[in-house]
Amino acid sequence: MTAHATHDVRALEAEHLLQIYKRLPVVFVRGEGMHLIDDTGRRYLDFLSGIGVASLGHAHPALARAVAEQASTLIHTSNLYFHPLQGELAARLTRLTGLDRVFLCNSGTEANEACLKFARRYWHGRAETGRTKFVAFRHSFHGRTMGSLSVTWDPHYREPFAPLVPDVKFASAAEPWLLDAIVDEDTAAIIIEPVQGEGGVRPISKELVAAIHAARARTGALVIADEVQSGSGRTGAFLGGQLVGLSPDLVALGKALGAGVPVGAAVLKQPVADALSPGDHGTTYGGNLLACRAALLFLDELEGGLLQSIRRVASHLAARLRDLALKHPDVVKEVRGAGLIAALDLAFDAQPVVTAAFERGLLVNRTATTVVRLLPPFIVTEADVDEAVTVLDAALDAATARGASR
Repeated sequence: MTAHATHDVRALEAEHLLQIYKRLPVVFVRGEGMHLIDDTGRRYLDFLSGIGVASLGHAHPALARAVAEQASTLIHTSNLYFHPLQGELAARLTRLTGLDRVFLCNSGTEANEACLKFARRYWHGRAETGRTKFVAFRHSFHGRTMGSLSVTWDPHYREPFAPLVPDVKFASAAEPWLLDAIVDEDTAAIIIEPVQGEGGVRPISKELVAAIHAARARTGALVIADEVQSGSGRTGAFLGGQLVGLSPDLVALGKALGAGVPVGAAVLKQPVADALSPGDHGTTYGGNLLACRAALLFLDELEGGLLQSIRRVASHLAARLRDLALKHPDVVKEVRGAGLIAALDLAFDAQPVVTAAFERGLLVNRTATTVVRLLPPFIVTEADVDEAVTVLDAALDAATARGASR
């Protein structure tokens, strides 16, 4: 693609596309493994993976073959009929999560939306129609549909769309001892991210998990684990909550599960499933053959050795980021994360560092204002980590030299 053609892409978007994204000035046209390649042929090391989506990297040969084969056979039939792949995918997900039933949809926010609806339906079916309250947490992000947005904490996302779904209370994940005062007999469910991704890559503590379990035992409130970003292997366990002993009644999955093909899933315990009847919820695209085939291929790769690789490389990533923090003690306040979701929390706005990294051929992003977030594909190697950290080192120096800290 020529420079003129690149200009045309941006001009066409400016004229016709809804202007709700702040894009960096690059047009990506193809990918290879850990790299994205722009229209000039420049390669970028991808430590963002489409915000945690491209779990097998780019142009993964086995995924490309599976998707092409499925597309040439049958893509979609609707949920009015059976097809061979939904049951197979559901069986895999129940085994990996330890739960009982699966609802397949198209995205993480839809999975969270389903979990919220299913929790309300559970209590309605028990004739406890007053149990409508949801308890979520400060720094949470659960999606942008109205229900998921209602349990998202940041006012920046919420306020332009108020009034939202009522009866939502926000607790502090850092103060688990206060949870008992918030969760009561009107609470339908507690919703928690095992690692708060958009909120700054904040893993939850075992103390918070114990408080959540105690609140459930006391009140009967259901527990929803939003594993859209932390799940599907990213932390080195299939569910991020497994690392801290979280035992949810419902789990939301998305992002990495389809390795780039839109897939979401709500996984739930049998008592919750028993409350649901035909017609209570549905989706047109969810669980189509193409999405299921991609998810099954991803799970084959994950269980075929990729999960072990994630754990190994994640250990190297954590060590290198700690070294980087020691080298920049006045700039890096904290290193956080779990597995292949990691963050540098800075003493100033992270955007200059993200921009400096981009200029040097590394893709990361900014979240929670001061956080540089890393979400590499699961195929990442120790050598990729070393390259990324070298670039981040230079980016921190460049941003500081430009006066970012002022």
